[in-house]
Amino acid sequence: MKKRTLGNSQLEVSALGFGCMGLNFGYGPGPGKQAAVKLIRDAFEHGVTFFDTAEAYGPFTNEELLGEALAPFRDQVVIATKFGFADGNASAGMDSRPARIREVAEASLQRLRTDRIDLFYQHRVDPNVPMEDVAGTVRELIAEGKVRHFGLSEAGVTSIRRAHAVQPVAALQSEYSLWWREPERDVLPTCAELGIGFVPFSPLGKGFLTGAIDADTSFAKDDFRSIVPRFSPQARQANQTLVDLLGRIAAGKGATPAQIALAWLLAQQPWIVPIPGTTKLTRLQENLGAAEVALSRDELDQIEASLAQIQVQGERYPAHLAARAGR
Repeated sequence: MKKRTLGNSQLEVSALGFGCMGLNFGYGPGPGKQAAVKLIRDAFEHGVTFFDTAEAYGPFTNEELLGEALAPFRDQVVIATKFGFADGNASAGMDSRPARIREVAEASLQRLRTDRIDLFYQHRVDPNVPMEDVAGTVRELIAEGKVRHFGLSEAGVTSIRRAHAVQPVAALQSEYSLWWREPERDVLPTCAELGIGFVPFSPLGKGFLTGAIDADTSFAKDDFRSIVPRFSPQARQANQTLVDLLGRIAAGKGATPAQIALAWLLAQQPWIVPIPGTTKLTRLQENLGAAEVALSRDELDQIEASLAQIQVQGERYPAHLAARAGR
């Protein structure tokens, strides 16, 4: 697996990471703890060194299974986790008070079976806590050796700049893919200016860009996509045009739509590190194969021209969750 460095942080990771959330949270029943542990270890054996979790996934249980999975080779991997929700519950609102950040750090260290968190993200910006206080608390945790690097998730440009002025931000994690390109407007230029790495989550459009989902797919009530406007049957039918485009490009490259979607992200900047998630070994192997798919400048220009003709339908979040992003 090729390596990349997240901005100016000197934090070197595999070119593709592994997003662990879906192993037991967000997309309905997962494969079970032991199967999840095995898949994480399979990812490591295939060269992945960057693993992403959060206290809110479960809550808490995702960190526990990741800690168990990575314990045998802890010093060979980079672990990212997150703070920022009240009591670790994403539906309970934000809580990034300094005392709470410290509580989360201590608890996460225990669950992850480690003595340091490599990358500690604020999961969402808390409008009730000054960003300077958040960044200052993480700076203290770094000085104490409990955290190595500071990150933000779904933060807006003003918050990024305020945080970075107190404690350098190593990475910003936000949604970015062929069907959500909003970060290109302001966030990615800011990351380039400040030397901040960028970690796209949902790089495969929550599974849609793989081609495995169509207008007839049904989602369980505990699957987050069941409340996402972009995954309504009407939106999925309209957005099939994008998947068809990926299929045509993939066929010409001897690749899969998922590999083209990930290769496109990798081609945008050398400091972008996508973190696709999966519950299946075959999909893991497919995703990691994207690191070997090279898109030429002409192919990227052709993709750009084709995308300009496609209008993606549906919002990426319901309104109450959209309000949390970009602050």
